[in-house]
Amino acid sequence: MRIARIAHPQGMSFALLEGEGPGAMASEIEGHPFAQVATTGQKWALEDVRLLAPILPSKVVCVGRNYADHAAEQDAEVPSEPLIFLKPSTSVIGPGEAIRLPAISSRVDHEAELAIVIGLPGAREVDKDTARDAILGYTCANDVTARDLQRSDGQWARAKGFDSFCPLGPWIETDFDPGDAQVRCEVNEEVRQLGRTSQMIFDPASIVAYVSQVMTLLPGDVILTGTPAGVDTIEAGDNVEVRIDGIGSLKNSVISRD
Repeated sequence: MRIARIAHPQGMSFALLEGEGPGAMASEIEGHPFAQVATTGQKWALEDVRLLAPILPSKVVCVGRNYADHAAEQDAEVPSEPLIFLKPSTSVIGPGEAIRLPAISSRVDHEAELAIVIGLPGAREVDKDTARDAILGYTCANDVTARDLQRSDGQWARAKGFDSFCPLGPWIETDFDPGDAQVRCEVNEEVRQLGRTSQMIFDPASIVAYVSQVMTLLPGDVILTGTPAGVDTIEAGDNVEVRIDGIGSLKNSVISRD
């Protein structure tokens, strides 16, 4: 099931996406998608609505160095347990929106990632088996990072936290198997990153269980699961695409904040 958040002629709502290609439809969901999903009967052609960030989380939790090859390219050790940090909810943007480069950074990188979306039960101090039940679905993410600020600050809040530094989308896929899917990033149609979720050091259920020991995860919260090797610089005028097999494609342009 593909769950989207859309802007349509009557406003904004969650929707089930039905079909592929030119005939695809967006069927409005009654209320939120966390409980039993029911539709209102209102439908629009997908081409007549605008896809928004599929969820507005209370927090975005991220996992660093969850791929050994990425840790190696950053000349960093592989962590013995998930290395977590936060991105503010204000960093979230949706498909087609622009990543805005801050003037105070001279190097901003893309980081293609699989994102977990937490469902209705939430998660607080859960084990791995219970953590699986807390996952509503998955989406694509780009953990945009001001790399020079990350290195100079010694902590990551500023480097990861700028407005527009967390593109999410294009929708939430509830039937996705995270065991071994391709994670791909292209910049101006040039392949930059190409990894597989099977290369993760910590799998999604383990990550949810670990994070839940630290903080309560609420419905709609998002966890980014780390990025494979190949991170590189993006510049104004670039077009970035994060693609995950079994989910879809997240595309964003890059502009100067000025």
